Parts: sequence; C-alpha cells; structure tokens
Amino acid sequence: MDETFDLLTIALLPGVGARTARDLSARGPLREAIRRPEDHPDLLSPAARAALRSGAARARAEGELLAAGRHGVRVVGRDEPDYPEGLRRIYDPPAVLYVRGRLVAGELDRAIAVVGSRAATPAGAALARGIARDLAAAGLTIVSGLARGIDTAAHRGALDAGGRTVAVLGSGVDRVYPDENAGLADAIVRTGAVVSEFPLGAAPDRKHFPRRNRLIAGWGRAVVVAEAAEKSGALGTVRAALDEGRDVMAVPGHPGQANAAGTNRLIREGAALVRDARDVADELGVDLPSRREAVDEDEVLGALARDVPSSLEDLQTRCGRALPELLSRLAVLEVGARVRRLPGPRFVRS
Repeated sequence: MDETFDLLTIALLPGVGARTARDLSARGPLREAIRRPEDHPDLLSPAARAALRSGAARARAEGELLAAGRHGVRVVGRDEPDYPEGLRRIYDPPAVLYVRGRLVAGELDRAIAVVGSRAATPAGAALARGIARDLAAAGLTIVSGLARGIDTAAHRGALDAGGRTVAVLGSGVDRVYPDENAGLADAIVRTGAVVSEFPLGAAPDRKHFPRRNRLIAGWGRAVVVAEAAEKSGALGTVRAALDEGRDVMAVPGHPGQANAAGTNRLIREGAALVRDARDVADELGVDLPSRREAVDEDEVLGALARDVPSSLEDLQTRCGRALPELLSRLAVLEVGARVRRLPGPRFVRS
C-alpha cells in the first residue's frame, strides 16, 4: 500500500500525468522523488515541487484515500497484482486506477472492447448488444466507455448473459456520465467494474476522453467497432488499439448510412469484418456456447413478406422472440442485403 500511496501522491500533483509518473519511476523509488523533488526539475513543475516540499501533496493523497473509502472505491496502484495486465503494457499506464467493483488478474486474453457511435441506430445498438451478450456468455469480459449508444448496448449485452463487463470513465468514478447511466453503472459493479484514472469528483471533460479511450483499447486483446461515423470518437479508440498492437474489427453498414462511414473505411483498410459474435470468436480463436434459443435467420425471413412491410410488433408476434434478439438478427440480415428497412421502422424481404 505504501507504493500505491506514493503513486497516488505523484498522480495528484498539478501538471503530472501518467507519462511523468512513469518517467519518475524509471529513475528510482518514487519515495526518493517525493523526498527530494528538487532533483527532478525537468519532470516536476515548480508548483508540483512546492506541493511535495510543503507536505500538501501527501495531505491531498491522504484525503483522497479517505474519500475513496467513503464512496466504496479502491485505489489500485500499477504494481498491485490485480492491476490490469493489458494496461501495464501500454506506453503510458495510469499510475493508479480508481475502481468500483472487482478487477481480475490475467484478463488481457479474455477481454475485448466493443465501442461505437453515441447516436447509434436501433439496429446498430441491437447488434452490439447481441455481440456483447454472446461473447460474455463465452466467458469474455466486455470493455466499453459507458457512453450513450453502442457503449450502453455493449454493457447491457454482457449483463444480459450474466457476464462480466468493465466501464472505463472519462470522469471520476463518483461522477457517472451520462447521468441516466448511473443505474447501469451500479449493475456493472455487481459482477464487473467501473474504473477511471481521474480523481474523485473529476467532471467529464472533452480532453479526458482521448485518455479514457487508450485504456479501453489497451485493456483487452481486440476492439470491435459496431457503428462509427467518419469522425466518430470511437475511431480514437481504434488508433490507440493499433498503436498498442491490438486487433481491430468492424461491423459493416450500408454505404449511404452516415454511421457506417467510419466502420466501412476501417474494413477497407484491413479491419476484420464482423457480422455477429461468431465472427469475433473466430478471429480470437474462442469457442462460443451453442445458443439453441437464438433466432434463426430463416425464421425471421419466413416471418417477412416481399411486398407487405412488417412492423417490429408484427415480427415479435410471429417469431415469439425478445426485441433485442430480434433486432440483432434483423441487423445481420440488413448487412447481408436480405432484409430492407423502411421508415417506421418496418421491414420487408429484399
């Protein structure tokens, strides 16, 4: 715990980030840098050195630990055994993580990120939820950012399977963003974790999200992008994944769909094409459990006519299936140009 306390003391200094903490550690024990901050003028600002000399930095770290305890939050240093292996290997690992829930050691090969557009289409959200559900049922941890749209669908899919999911925030773990996902965060904590490298009370900030994205990308072995426009923030996660040597996969979409421009480009540039969880599993060499209850494509096609559009309510009645599962299968059929979506939404066979 002494080492984690030293890491926290450094991490909370003004103007000090993950790279500075890493570089200080490379020079020797952090305790020495804390005792003799004047030896590191190239890494520590005058304000940081003054805070260390006066004892204000130590007092802030002590207060942060007390506040974390009140919120049920654990502060995990990068040298602790259950600090995520994937993050320890990235270029600039956080000195500490704030954690609600439980970390699992050795998770790198059993975790995968599922990300995408905040303004997700219903079909895209359903497909992401189905992919996350099936992968979680196979024992994989689903990592995402708790944002609206695809992130929310991915977390919910993992929970549907009773699986593990990790939400990485661009704010303090006590400041869930967006507000409407506070209940989802509480559900995630029961079997997974809500984590952040930002201090308690940190508000969501535009400059935080690129830093958050590198953690989502580095946590596991691959990133799946379910929907992304040409300038989507999810593509920042892709860039971080490529920088760290992680695999990238993408769900294709109709060329005229704005939310598919980014994913279609990723596929054109070499990302593996994903239609469902089995494509992801094949890329990873993972066996999916059989799902006898899954909606069969022929079952959905048989419930559709070529000339009379059917609503979702009509299809639910004919197939007797839950809406998320039905939407997931419709999304796959749309990608394969076997089903056409009309306003409403309504569906016809192509």
